Amino acid sequence: MSKQTRPVSNEATGNSRDGFTSSFGVLAATLGSAVGLGNIWKFPYVTGANGGAGFLVVYLLATLLVGLPVMIAEISLGRRAKADAITTLRTLAPSGQKWWLVGLSGVIAAFLITSFYSEVAAWVFAYVFKAIRGDILSSDPAVTSAAFGALISDPWQSLLWQWGVLLLMGGILAFGVAKGIEAVTKKLMPLLFILLIVIGIRSLMLPGAAAGLAFLFTPDWSKLSASVVLVAMGLAFFKLSIGMGTMITYGSYFRDEQNIPATTFRVMTADLFVSMLAGIAIFPAVFSFGFQPAAGPSLLFITIPAVFASMPFGHLLMVLFFVLSAVAATGAMLSLLEVPVSVMVGRFAISRPVATAITVLLLALVGASCALSNNTLADTKLFGMTFFDLFDYLSSNILLPLGGICICLFVGWIWGKEQLSATLSNHGVLSNGKIVSMVYLLLKFITPVLIALVMLKGLGWL
Repeated sequence: MSKQTRPVSNEATGNSRDGFTSSFGVLAATLGSAVGLGNIWKFPYVTGANGGAGFLVVYLLATLLVGLPVMIAEISLGRRAKADAITTLRTLAPSGQKWWLVGLSGVIAAFLITSFYSEVAAWVFAYVFKAIRGDILSSDPAVTSAAFGALISDPWQSLLWQWGVLLLMGGILAFGVAKGIEAVTKKLMPLLFILLIVIGIRSLMLPGAAAGLAFLFTPDWSKLSASVVLVAMGLAFFKLSIGMGTMITYGSYFRDEQNIPATTFRVMTADLFVSMLAGIAIFPAVFSFGFQPAAGPSLLFITIPAVFASMPFGHLLMVLFFVLSAVAATGAMLSLLEVPVSVMVGRFAISRPVATAITVLLLALVGASCALSNNTLADTKLFGMTFFDLFDYLSSNILLPLGGICICLFVGWIWGKEQLSATLSNHGVLSNGKIVSMVYLLLKFITPVLIALVMLKGLGWL
């Protein structure tokens, strides 16, 4: 063991605590964290708008250089320490060094993201019921736009749906890792794939669907530029739930025999597959009925209802679509909420139900500022931004990339190759020396530089 790293004792790391019970459970939970609403409303559009298949090639390369190494590093640290994000870095760092602050930064980032993401998830859950009742069944975008505007401009609807989502997620987390997170994601992830495939098949049967596929997959190399490459690197970093303590936390629940590089690669490919299935489900239908492709809430809450209302069996498909969107939001929400819950359980010896209740209550209070950002607090701004936009900016442009850079520096320069190799090889059981060397090289020299470029672009300095 490295002289710089303190030994990890069972007592210090809480090895007896709850954890994932099966390889499929590990994959489902980790994939559930990576898959979110961005897979549905952002990634397919960004792919089509930036060169289609050409952008996909750049994105895959960026993922291998940026997202995957950090994901492997975080999971490795978490499994080695078997502890929450703060305790993991406090335990594995040399005595006297303040690397635990990186874990604290991740916890803060997860909290801020959950504060505004819970409101977006609230809109999705509200739309499940709107779709069932037929309230948004109109082929006129003006009608669907008015319905969305009515939802987000009503402070009580915004708050109650957000609090309802937080209570639902808290109820799942209170059951623990195996009986809560793992049990739910093992059911939801297959359901997500099934729903995407069903809607995708129906979308491909529409006349003019080929235009949507061309938007997604026709390579347009002329659109590739330095700016597009930075966009691809940013997506590769942000889509895998890294830099916010989630993968450290989930890594601490990994089984000792789990093959970390193989698992992370499966998560990466499955995450990309979900994004492409979402694109196939959405854009052929969008183009078939003459709508304009868009990204963000306008696609999900305005364009999609109008598209489904235009096709046979559209009511049923709309319900299925918002159910799968709620599924995608659930996996991501669980992993975000688990970060502060894990810290309270691990560092303050608070029972899981109490820690979950405290976390949900704090998020209900702080998140209310985001829920009210489109109505009561719309004119209340800090640094020219609403609370919703401010929390998004701070987490996406500062805390997450800074956390990713610090994780690279810690593993590459402090923890060292010997410790990384021992963890990734399961202490010599796996013969993966070349993979370890490649991951270590990326973490030490290449990945932090690329994340720094993403950070500079996000801050508007590039």
